[in-house]
Amino acid sequence: MDYNDILSLWLDRAVEDPDLTDELRAIQSDPSAVEDRFYRDLAFGTGGLRGVIGAGTNRMNLYTVRRATQGLADYLNATDLPKAVAIAHDSRHKGVLFCQEAARVLAANGITAYLYPRLEPTPALSWAVRYLHCGAGICVTASHNPAKYNGYKVYGADGCQITLEAAEKVLAAINAHDYFDSIRLTDYNSAVSAGLIRTIEDNCLSDFVDAVLALRPGNDVSKLKLVYTPLNGAGLEPVRMLLQRMGVPDENVTVVPEQEQPDGNFPTCPYPNPEIREAMETGLRLCDTVHPDLMIGTDPDSDRMGAAVPDGQGGYRLINGNEMGVLLLDYICRSRVAKGTMPKHPVAVTTIVSTDMATPIAAAYGVELRRTLTGFKFIGEQIGLLEAAGEKDRYIFGFEESYGYLSGAHVRDKDAVNAVMLACEAAAWYAAQGKTLLDAVNDLYHQYGWYRNALQSYTFEGESGMHTMQHIMAELRAEVPVEIAGYAVERAVDYQNDATGLPQADVLEYRLSNGAKLMVRPSGTEPKIKVYLSAVGKSAAEADGINEAMAAAAARWMRS
Repeated sequence: MDYNDILSLWLDRAVEDPDLTDELRAIQSDPSAVEDRFYRDLAFGTGGLRGVIGAGTNRMNLYTVRRATQGLADYLNATDLPKAVAIAHDSRHKGVLFCQEAARVLAANGITAYLYPRLEPTPALSWAVRYLHCGAGICVTASHNPAKYNGYKVYGADGCQITLEAAEKVLAAINAHDYFDSIRLTDYNSAVSAGLIRTIEDNCLSDFVDAVLALRPGNDVSKLKLVYTPLNGAGLEPVRMLLQRMGVPDENVTVVPEQEQPDGNFPTCPYPNPEIREAMETGLRLCDTVHPDLMIGTDPDSDRMGAAVPDGQGGYRLINGNEMGVLLLDYICRSRVAKGTMPKHPVAVTTIVSTDMATPIAAAYGVELRRTLTGFKFIGEQIGLLEAAGEKDRYIFGFEESYGYLSGAHVRDKDAVNAVMLACEAAAWYAAQGKTLLDAVNDLYHQYGWYRNALQSYTFEGESGMHTMQHIMAELRAEVPVEIAGYAVERAVDYQNDATGLPQADVLEYRLSNGAKLMVRPSGTEPKIKVYLSAVGKSAAEADGINEAMAAAAARWMRS
């Protein structure tokens, strides 16, 4: 069957969403557009599905969601896991539709679907899976991607994104189905009446916020002044609830008005990612008027948090993900030591692409630092392993450079609500000493060295782009560089083929003679190759210069 045959099939069968039929008719005479929509099935992995919203097998639409859910239902019904699934969505387009369609498929397969009655964060979904004793969870979100994207994250009964083994089984079940005829489907309202589709009650979210509050070191935050932006996403309700319960006065919290209400168009930030200055720019302008102690932003599904603090010169300086990670690691350790709550043999977890600065800080407090593959599911997996061994209390903190943080075992995914609590507590604690969070970060640099990190992303769209990415990775494996930016490569690690003690992954790591590190990783959710740069020097300028030289070398690889 060629692409035009598949297009004809979809024109005939994909009629329930007029947006899809309009799109298909509009591209009939454009072979490249047809090919792009049908050259593959949207990839399913441990991160579930993610893609552009639209018509075709390579797009997010009600048919790809139904098919994925049928596979999940088949998988769940073949296990001894509870036959119930929690479902949430953020502010993205088609989010409500995709949740309802997933629920219809689950109900038709005899599985109870629990839906949040309104948009809620990804960590609140992770919480709901265990709170409601479900066998799985679904979160309809594309996290921080642009507005044209949506996604479908799948969680296991432990509240963690599914493992590699589970993902393979779900994928095999998905591949046993077509997009139209083999999907079991029931009427939504009939399933509600039968009790197979249920609404998650408000106490679930309230108890989630209380679980975050239980992790507080307990500093006085009543004088803290904040600017907060949910970036038109799902964070507003739980973050406001959290701040009120912490004791931050309502009059001390200014929400960025242009980004307060849910809006899947993200009109002021086309790339709604708190890692990107553009997304935080509207809030930063407000800071010039409000003059807060701290500005906080959460991404659309409120699992990532970004922050800005006074720079001492009348402006505000963004704190990057690695800096916030080591700042909070140090703060948690300080607080626990001071209060006598540090567990025996404490464990912190981060990823292989996150800053090397975490290593000496953990060592200074006697904390075992574990490193996992990229993806917070692997950090969540470590929490689960500790819990299974009866040692859950050993876990004190986990973070990744992409603005994900978690200080408790209440959920198994990064949690921006938890991160907001930690940032506010740390800001108040340092303010009592006459310092800002920027002062605290600089103190760590002076104590441990100027560890500086950078990220370069290279986009390769479409089928040809996918082949280009594969070619670049194959070339790097075929000829391992002996030097990068004039520094000898002392150690090269191929996480796909070398024995690393971690699951196989398409990641290359180069350790250089000057202590720098360069890592290359194709994204699992976007058509990008990411290059992670890390250097340490006697000053920020020295380390940044090394990163710039490595970035130039990596750019040449991407053009080869």
